[in-house]
Amino acid sequence: MKRILIAEDDRALGDGLCLALKGPDAEPVLCRTLSAARSALGAEDFDLLVLDVNLPDGNGLDFLRRLRAGANPIPVILLTANDMEMDIVAGLESGADDYVTKPFSLAVLRARVNAQLRRGGEAAGPLTLDGFSFDFERMEFRRDGRLIDLSKTEQKLLRVLVENRGRTLPRELLLDRVWSGGAEYVDENALSVTVKRLRGKLEETPSKPRFLKTVYGIGYTWAARNPED
Repeated sequence: MKRILIAEDDRALGDGLCLALKGPDAEPVLCRTLSAARSALGAEDFDLLVLDVNLPDGNGLDFLRRLRAGANPIPVILLTANDMEMDIVAGLESGADDYVTKPFSLAVLRARVNAQLRRGGEAAGPLTLDGFSFDFERMEFRRDGRLIDLSKTEQKLLRVLVENRGRTLPRELLLDRVWSGGAEYVDENALSVTVKRLRGKLEETPSKPRFLKTVYGIGYTWAARNPED
């Protein structure tokens, strides 16, 4: 059972989030203040925090910074009405794993929550895929034992692809996930450039990729798998 802590002071939205996220494998817990959220995190284990930036007793970004300063690794999705690029950057630099601006679709939020929960379910340590070794926590990436240097953007794109290996991910979704809600500020060419750079570092023949494949008219997929997939 995955436990999701929601810190949201808007009563109608908070209740709606609980209804939308509750399921046979997920149990949401609602707090309406940062103080209550702090107490809940101190008393119980949670798999994900959905955190409103503006709460009556404080700022969610400050709360998040204190969590990260205390080495709390819980995945965090920020909710906020602030959709300026600098607000998005501030949220990510404070340690957020994702960023959703209001108003938003509950279906979209559910998808993002599920993505974070799946990520948390990945086995700790390196992920082995057809000769590759990807350790996203240590930021160490190898092919046949050879260390590969990846930029932060390349790491984020690779992580989304390998965590959804075997699935075709649309360009729009990748833009949104890799640039964490700031896709409207990013030239679509940035995704193509990042894919090209990744292929140059990971593929033996980048012009004929075996692993990071293009699905024309849709997006990209990661074809390499581990024995348990």
